[in-house]
Amino acid sequence: MGFRTDQIHAGVTPDPVTGAILTPIHQSTTFVQDSVDEYMSKGYSYARGGNPTVRAFEKKIATLEGGADATAYGSGMAATVAVMLALLEAGDHVVIADVVYGGTYRFADQFLRKFGVEVDFVDASDLDAVRASIRPNTRLVFTETPANPTLKITDLAAVSEITREAGVYHVTDNTFLTPYFQRPFELGCDIVVHSTTKYLDGHNATLGGAVVVNDPELHEKIAFARISAGLVMSPMVAWLTLQGVKTLSERMERQSANAMEIATWLEGHPKVERVGYPGLPSFPGHELARKQARGFGAMVWFEVTGGVEAGKKLMDSVRLWSLAENLGAVESIITHPVTMTHAAVPPEERARAGITDGLVRLSVGMEDVEDLIADLDQALSQI
Repeated sequence: MGFRTDQIHAGVTPDPVTGAILTPIHQSTTFVQDSVDEYMSKGYSYARGGNPTVRAFEKKIATLEGGADATAYGSGMAATVAVMLALLEAGDHVVIADVVYGGTYRFADQFLRKFGVEVDFVDASDLDAVRASIRPNTRLVFTETPANPTLKITDLAAVSEITREAGVYHVTDNTFLTPYFQRPFELGCDIVVHSTTKYLDGHNATLGGAVVVNDPELHEKIAFARISAGLVMSPMVAWLTLQGVKTLSERMERQSANAMEIATWLEGHPKVERVGYPGLPSFPGHELARKQARGFGAMVWFEVTGGVEAGKKLMDSVRLWSLAENLGAVESIITHPVTMTHAAVPPEERARAGITDGLVRLSVGMEDVEDLIADLDQALSQI
């Protein structure tokens, strides 16, 4: 089936009892068993171990990513934590891209190290640096591309080749591009992580995460970590995300087209010093982004003349853009990563990764692009 067909139909069927076209919300803590000898004969026993509504979503995201199976979680961070819990133990070593979501950095820096796991943050766009960072006790390499918030592009196929030769897992976060634009399994990745809160939901309505794998044994390990730590997605969140995913392709197309227009406009504005968007030919990772993905996404960053104070005034002056921490929704959002999403990253680490104090991050929505540009223009006129 084609992607658009799968995003609507994969994992779901009309309810066999009523014929309802939408998967029911199975809001139940426990599931009654027919007998002791037939325990789990229907596949479910207790909500922490599985739920039919959640399972429908897991089947859908596994299909869309081209994976064998998936597990769903209460947040994107819960999904990342489950992978780490399943695959790492004291004495192991993990390599993480130097530009990742701030929560990923915080968990690795403050918890993995606390539990005896050695952590190195490495420029994943530098293949020699990735190769040199792998040790005998390395268990996984964690990448994110485009990276949050600088949009640094990592060559997923090349990193996968390095990890395959070393016998370690390559985990990548595909939140920014989704399986509609980027197919990590086709590029050799072993595990794909999502914050479903973002584009998969698309409506600022839920908090959730997902992990997709191609190996049934690996799936069982990660599912065991989820049930053990209680990192589950709720049935209501699964149901809402199932509805959001149905329009994923159309939202991604429109939001990305808007982002391209806005990035091009910003690049020519006299009060804007720098613009970052993978779709711009001036962007350092532009050619690689074109090669490994079929779209550039809807995230843009820029810096204004006048530095941090000018950037703050800009963000406080917008009217249509919402000053908030989320991304990927139909509403356009403006964010200051240093004080919001990446505040947990030490200043010296932010500077090393190129996350400057004046960086403004845009999550471009589905509004009329002329209105979005007009709002940025009036805000820029005030600095």
